[in-house]
Amino acid sequence: MGKILDGFKKESIKEAVKFLKEGGLVVFPTETVYGLGANVFDPIAVSKIFEVKRRPRFDPLIVHVGDISYVEKLVEFFPPQAKKLGERFWPGPLTIVLPKRECVPDIVTAGLPTVGIRIPSHPVALSLLREAGFPISAPSANTFGYLSPTSVNQIEPQIKEQVDIILDGGKCKVGLESTIVLFYEEKFFLLRPGGLPVEEIEEIIGKVEPFPPSQKLLSPGSLPVHYSPKKPLILFKNFEEIKRKGFKKIGVLFYKKPDFEIEGIEKFEILSEKGDLREAASNLFSALYRFDNSDIDVIFAEVVEEKGLGRAIMDRLKKGSAKFSIYDKEKE
Repeated sequence: MGKILDGFKKESIKEAVKFLKEGGLVVFPTETVYGLGANVFDPIAVSKIFEVKRRPRFDPLIVHVGDISYVEKLVEFFPPQAKKLGERFWPGPLTIVLPKRECVPDIVTAGLPTVGIRIPSHPVALSLLREAGFPISAPSANTFGYLSPTSVNQIEPQIKEQVDIILDGGKCKVGLESTIVLFYEEKFFLLRPGGLPVEEIEEIIGKVEPFPPSQKLLSPGSLPVHYSPKKPLILFKNFEEIKRKGFKKIGVLFYKKPDFEIEGIEKFEILSEKGDLREAASNLFSALYRFDNSDIDVIFAEVVEEKGLGRAIMDRLKKGSAKFSIYDKEKE
């Protein structure tokens, strides 16, 4: 069982770095979600991430660094437009995918010639990276396909049992994984919507294109089924849809406070009373986690308009509900 330490204490950071240098695994907070970290340059340690998460080896990992000056040590070239994004949004919830140098082990990138890099803004993550002095590979600290943890108490027991250190940094502020963009042939492509709205990126570099379907996963979170609670998750646009389904023990996830009295529902959660997308994104995984650990039979989640962070929220909800959803994107 990994030791849970106060991530804001220097001695905790030093102990975590010691384990990372020895090939261990450390769970640490970022502003997006909690990550399961290993030394990028230690392929054996990185392989443990895949084993602990039960993650397929074809799914690449994101590399975290503590300073933008480190990026050029990991990539073949750092184009001016990509550097402009980094200077504007790092530290923050943005991952940029660029051609990698040979020093980045293939296991980190799933054999791809590119690597996704970001600088997290959480003070505990930055302290860990800067104390370590080397990059850290860190997908979300959950078993593959399940909800990403945004606080220590949401980390699954099987993860806690197989890591060395867990740095507690409180609740993650953003609550959704990073936005991932790929620089390719002088253009930027969106690989995953996330905690940084695409609209803000486009204000800096212009249009970000949707990436054409590929046989290979170029970024985490690209599978059609992902971020899934263990209980069925069904999306709805109109509350009346739920009543017609006839389920008995249900939980309902509202985006904002509804304009009607909530009656006859076993449990409900409101992501943001006033419909603030940042607050809603921050609360999404926590709300789904509470539903998953309650005695309800099915979760209904309200559809959010796909603008700004709403795009990332809907990406997570669609993938989490892929097996059960009545939401038909063709009817948007």
